[in-house]
Amino acid sequence: MLSYQHSYHAGNLADVQKHALLCWTLDYLTRKDKPLSYIETHSGRGLYALDSAEAEKTGEAAQGIARVENGFPADHPYRRSLAGVRALHGAAAYPGSPVLAAMALREGDVMHLAELHPQEHAALVALLGPWGAHVQKRDGFEMALAVTPPTPRRGMLLIDPSYEVKADYQTIPKFIAQVVRKWNVGLVYLWYPILTDAAHRPMLETLMEAHPQAVRHEVRFPPVRDGHRMVGSGMWMLNAPFGIEAECARLDRIFAEIARG
Repeated sequence: MLSYQHSYHAGNLADVQKHALLCWTLDYLTRKDKPLSYIETHSGRGLYALDSAEAEKTGEAAQGIARVENGFPADHPYRRSLAGVRALHGAAAYPGSPVLAAMALREGDVMHLAELHPQEHAALVALLGPWGAHVQKRDGFEMALAVTPPTPRRGMLLIDPSYEVKADYQTIPKFIAQVVRKWNVGLVYLWYPILTDAAHRPMLETLMEAHPQAVRHEVRFPPVRDGHRMVGSGMWMLNAPFGIEAECARLDRIFAEIARG
């Protein structure tokens, strides 16, 4: 299924949680003078316009990044990356995770991206091909299994499906088990939505049983409109760096401010 378009949802509160943790992690990894690999399974187009008709139709960015950006310190890696993207692409630009990764990576680092949607793939190639990213029009799970263990071996994998394919909830724990058998030193980050039917729970229970050392972080927020089923966002993080708990606590405080209005 290829109907999902992130242009309607870019900059929402789920993006804030996911992107803040991603930027913090990449900032940590790039402090060491050793090359790394970044792999992403569901990349999207990489760059979005928050003044587009799609973004304004849902209002998710207005309820998301527009409300909470100032809750992050000015020197936070997420805010620094947002500022850098706006300087390049305009005040209404919002980066997806591939662009945030590209902003953080250095010469000698390697990026592997997958996107199946034809238009999104073409936009991603045009945007990040000149940066040297390896962009494949391929199933993201297949791509990740094909390139792991990567060279350089140090690095991270971001799994970020839309979950419009409901079988993803059953497929992902098996997929992660395959990745870990091949690449036990890699950081594996999984984003998941928290819906009113709690569809994520069996998947998370399976993952935590297999990997009890993993860090799980969840935030809750009100639905952005009547009938909207997403009431929170989660990140499951395997082999996360030292200090991730403090960064999760920072996000908890920011989202608590939202809950207080």
